[in-house]
Amino acid sequence: MLPLWTVAEAVAATGGRPEGLSDGPLGSVSIDSREIEAEALFVAIKGDKLDGHDYVEAALTAGAAAALVSEEWFKAHGGTKLIVVPDPLEALRALGRAARARSKAIVVAVTGSAGKTTTKEAIRTVLSEAGPTHWSIKSFNNHWGVPLMLARLPREAQYGVFEIGMNHAGEITPLAQMVRPHIAVITTVAAAHLEFFKSITEIAEAKAEIFLGLEEGGTAVLNADHDYIHVLFAKARQARIEHIVTYGYEEEADYRIEPPGTAGGRTFARVTHQAEVYDLNLGVKGRHMVANATAALVVARLAGLDRYAASKG
Repeated sequence: MLPLWTVAEAVAATGGRPEGLSDGPLGSVSIDSREIEAEALFVAIKGDKLDGHDYVEAALTAGAAAALVSEEWFKAHGGTKLIVVPDPLEALRALGRAARARSKAIVVAVTGSAGKTTTKEAIRTVLSEAGPTHWSIKSFNNHWGVPLMLARLPREAQYGVFEIGMNHAGEITPLAQMVRPHIAVITTVAAAHLEFFKSITEIAEAKAEIFLGLEEGGTAVLNADHDYIHVLFAKARQARIEHIVTYGYEEEADYRIEPPGTAGGRTFARVTHQAEVYDLNLGVKGRHMVANATAALVVARLAGLDRYAASKG
């Protein structure tokens, strides 16, 4: 089995310079010196509060095979087992783009004002039934979380599921263009982060930036149960997206959810799509959880799973 990266591949992808470092396997990529695995590549990014360069020695001592550091830091500190770059965060983004470029996986991206993480987890649960699946952990969905999750995308993955978040307009565009999804899901549009926007319409327009990264021939999957679906449709058409699939309780939704019932802590619902009928039996309560599960059902069908495998997942 091939490693996640080799040193030579990481050097080529980032345009870095190896210092005191020979070629060899890199089994993982990390930005946290407390979570170093054997043969890891530690990326010393600078955050709002902490600078990863302060933990390079700890990461290497913990078993990292190499550390990705800035030229400025190297000039001041020197060292070995290093890949030296102008900016480690930019290098991490380059590594993420390289992982995406080499991947043959079907890639899914999820955004929305609520339900992103739950929907992402539902999608990865269903796709994992069909083949090797890689997904964003926790809520790693921002300017460093997305490239980190991409950089960890294994060569052999058949499916990749990535969460993309935002607080301001313009933040989703570069992340979506990095992920380049085949399927883009918007869970809902609501008054989240309204302190950074003049209106919910602006929030909808910001969520729709995910369309700007969609691969040619890709599909937008939209929850229809909110008042801004027309904004998303307009933005999808503007991005020349031909394939749009809707889901929800809305009468006109492509995958329509009938009123659910609950019993013994479980939720039961029927989803209809053209002549197909799906009966969902979920181990959780809540109308919104049915909607999240339906998003996973839609993605599974678009990804090529047959209706029985999709329902089972």
